Amino acid sequence: MQVLVRDNNVEQVKCVLRKKKPRKGECSEMQTRSYYENTFEGRVREKAEALRPTRKAARKQAQREGLLPAPKKKILPARPSAAKF
Repeated sequence: MQVLVRDNNVEQVKCVLRKKKPRKGECSEMQTRSYYENTFEGRVREKAEALRPTRKAARKQAQREGLLPAPKKKILPARPSAAKF
């Protein structure tokens, strides 16, 4: 991936990167590299990341079985219909 830097504006480059690849993990990797992380903190973070999918699957299963309430659906406002001429 290539991003052009204009006038040494690093903040703008960060915004562009966030918009281009928000779900690939590059942003989180940039955040973790921005400060020093002890090995202990790294292990704790990795364990928490490994547990997330398991917890999500258990939560979804409990919702399907009726043990937990289903998440509330977002109600979007109705769009005004376009005038037909």
